[in-house]
Amino acid sequence: MEIKIDINQIDNHFILTGSIILLKNNKRAKMYLKDNLKANIEDSLILIPYKNEDKEYILTNIREMILKYSLKETLSISIQKILSDYFQEEQNFEVFSEQALNIRNNNFKIEDFSEFKESLEQNMRNRTLYKLQLLSAYHLAFSQNACNFSVPGSGKTSIVYAAYTYLKNLNKENPKYVDRILIIGPLSSFGPWENEYEECFGKEVKSKRLSGNLSKHEKSKYFYSFEPAELTLMSYQAVNSILEDLIYFIKNNNVMVVLDEAHKIKNTDGGIVAESVLAISKFCKSRVVLTGTPAPNGYEDLINLFQFLWPSKEIIKYAKYHLKEMSKDPSDIKVADLIKDISPYFIRIKKSDLHLPPAINNPPIILDMGHHQRSIYEFIEKKYLDYFVDKTNSNDIRGALIKARLVRLTQAATNPSLLSKPIDQYFIEQGLSDRTYIDDSEIINKIINYNKLEIPIKFQYILNLVNKIVQAKQKVIIWAIFIQNMHDLKTYLKNNNIESRLLYGDTPVETDSKNNTIDTRESIIKEFHNFNSEFNVIIANPFAVSESISLHKACHNAIYLERTFNAAQFIQSKDRIHRYGLKPNDQINYYYLLSNNSIDQTIHDRLEFKETRMNEIIESQSIPLFSLIDEDDFEKDDIKALINDYVNRSFKTK
Repeated sequence: MEIKIDINQIDNHFILTGSIILLKNNKRAKMYLKDNLKANIEDSLILIPYKNEDKEYILTNIREMILKYSLKETLSISIQKILSDYFQEEQNFEVFSEQALNIRNNNFKIEDFSEFKESLEQNMRNRTLYKLQLLSAYHLAFSQNACNFSVPGSGKTSIVYAAYTYLKNLNKENPKYVDRILIIGPLSSFGPWENEYEECFGKEVKSKRLSGNLSKHEKSKYFYSFEPAELTLMSYQAVNSILEDLIYFIKNNNVMVVLDEAHKIKNTDGGIVAESVLAISKFCKSRVVLTGTPAPNGYEDLINLFQFLWPSKEIIKYAKYHLKEMSKDPSDIKVADLIKDISPYFIRIKKSDLHLPPAINNPPIILDMGHHQRSIYEFIEKKYLDYFVDKTNSNDIRGALIKARLVRLTQAATNPSLLSKPIDQYFIEQGLSDRTYIDDSEIINKIINYNKLEIPIKFQYILNLVNKIVQAKQKVIIWAIFIQNMHDLKTYLKNNNIESRLLYGDTPVETDSKNNTIDTRESIIKEFHNFNSEFNVIIANPFAVSESISLHKACHNAIYLERTFNAAQFIQSKDRIHRYGLKPNDQINYYYLLSNNSIDQTIHDRLEFKETRMNEIIESQSIPLFSLIDEDDFEKDDIKALINDYVNRSFKTK
């Protein structure tokens, strides 16, 4: 009793003949054929469809089914060849993976590496890579498909361009040859990719931004053009709307596809962004995954990254629920196996590897509030802290109302005039609603008229500090949380003869139209880097620009007008000016303005603690696992610390 397995490679289906009556009469076998293998059961044969990318997987399932029901198999010559090719491919992949791991571990053939370096010296003359960048680029060029999990500021863009230019300058008949690069990333990354190309190669790149100003028709038309740009840039959100056209473009060109800030596809529950990006992976000539936070929630976040990287291979062998369990217990023996399995395909440069000059965290600048600000703050603090005390042990400790009150306290500690307005922009970005009310008529009157009563003390101090920095012929970035504060501070500085520019969510991203009449993120950053720029001050919002921008070549000073308890955002903002490329004698200064006896001091202490904890994880783990930090406990501890500081201050004043 035998089942013969054959294949029709024109119509893409396997053919089962022989003793198929035994399968047809077995209810479980018949159900498996129909439900799992989507089989078409006929009188004398069974047809099982397949797709090219899952051909071997379907064949394996067929063979396992035949074995399960105690039948013998007979393989046609075509099937035998498929299996032979498959086993040879698997063997080749094992050899390839071993070689990739050796390169990652700085163990490679000197002659091959020398050829790689010579290609870069000839074709990327404007950029010299440091040792770890060079190793990372060589690893990527060899494997074509690789992840780079390096920290922000380590030069991931230069690494990609180095690998790309090597592959681009291979013989066109070489299977690794590529001549175009597609970046899928946040809008804020578009400018840096274009600028970095010019810095690496000494010339402007022919690029195309497929951003919101283009219609779907225009984007589709571009993908079918005879001469698409060398560099194409698009957002994650745009992929699904033009998926078929994008696949055509990738299939018909030699494209290296780069996922920048790739943690945006971590959703393993069927999100549209993740599904659409994964759908293009099997058509890419070369695949690159870039992110400094590969597993923000746990090891399960790695699934999509490595599925994109090698769609035809099962790099991660553990199920999602196993990965979640492993994330809770890093001592689990399976963690070492997971890291071993993925090690050939990723490289990670830590902050300590960059050998940057140490940044100077200046002692916090404690400022006494003005008389009116103090009375407003103390009224709100007492009212809100009493509410926090009531909620400390309840499930509502992390609720929107708690967060809204924290926002209002932070506003009062910097500029009470903000309290008179809805905080729409902030709450839209944070997913909250403004449900905090003030019902004291005297305080309301002070808030409404605050900008007539006094100038916020932080504004006054910033003016003096910025004057000193600018007079020393240096530049500075000022980080602010609230959009209105950014506008108010810009106006205040301008009234005191200091020009500045704003970088926040509403600052437009440059389009291909190159409209020179408006300031864009790119034009502001470019002008800021000019020695004789019209302004030496940028006021920025960490929600919008804490990723993808580099200011270290122009700016070595950062002032923090206000901050939240969000440590990840804070660390990212610091990295904008503390990055690879600094000179050994460069001095990077951070200045923190804190209103005395306020939430500012609690936030400062909590951020110091969280930053230390997060940096320990970043430096100690192959895959930084921030899920080891219990955010629920962190948020509860933030509130408890705030209450404790308030109680201690109240006790001292009695």
